[in-house]
Amino acid sequence: MNNQPDSSVTTEVVDSVAEQTSFFIDFWQNIDWNYLLSAGISKTIQIFLFFLIFLVIKKIGNAFITRTFQNYRRKKHISLSRLDTLDNLTHNIYNAMLGFFLAYAILSEIGIPVGTLLAGAGVVGLAFSLGAQGFVSDIVNGFFILLEKQVDIGDVVTFSDITGTVVDVNLKTTIVKSFDGTLNFVPNRYITIVSNLSREDMRAQIDIRMKPDVDMVKVNAIIEQVNNRLVPLHPEITQQPTSLGLMDIGDNFLAVRIHIFTLHGSQYSIQNTFFQEYVAALTKEGIVIPSTPIKMAT
Repeated sequence: MNNQPDSSVTTEVVDSVAEQTSFFIDFWQNIDWNYLLSAGISKTIQIFLFFLIFLVIKKIGNAFITRTFQNYRRKKHISLSRLDTLDNLTHNIYNAMLGFFLAYAILSEIGIPVGTLLAGAGVVGLAFSLGAQGFVSDIVNGFFILLEKQVDIGDVVTFSDITGTVVDVNLKTTIVKSFDGTLNFVPNRYITIVSNLSREDMRAQIDIRMKPDVDMVKVNAIIEQVNNRLVPLHPEITQQPTSLGLMDIGDNFLAVRIHIFTLHGSQYSIQNTFFQEYVAALTKEGIVIPSTPIKMAT
């Protein structure tokens, strides 16, 4: 048997390789390297100028926005938390618009047909319109949250089972920082009921447990003395402490209940301060404060 390769097949393979090699060599030699180098340098310089102009305009615009809101903050009749919210939102919108124009300029400079991309994006957007309903709902709900001034940065709010301080409000999400430090990014479409704890005076409720046979005249006198001493030291108290007397607080326990109204955000510190002072003063005058016995596990 003849194992030698067919000479005609070998010749065809060699000719094919030589033809492809010749094509690439001709293509490589016909490249106008001078034009590519000059065009590349020119476009690089123009893109660099675009970035430089973008940074200058961004810095000037953000400084102007900041200065404008600083001037508004000097007016006492304007809510500072509301100004913080609008300030943050204005910066975000301004930077997003500059970013869009920068991307448009760079794509146009390197020869990408932006108009065709935008037209295609319109078609793709139509195709994915059903999937984008959640995004649109976020934007619409966020717009009304801002328009109706439901929350501002710094407000203490409750959204369903989330309670904390508002860190940021924008058209897409509202960021709430819980009291334990957790950051909650809440899509605006899920915000259906807003409980704002920072718009009105808040109530500090203090319950001091008492025995049934306690001398309430003496107790009220001691509480009044504490109030007269502490209230002038706390301008955040908006309404004088009110004692509701002895009442049943459940589990067969009786307590003297006291309500103190304060500026929002101050109710917890006032509650702790006054409770400690009440207990110390009552104990000093011989009033016994009942304690719940602790049951040890067996």
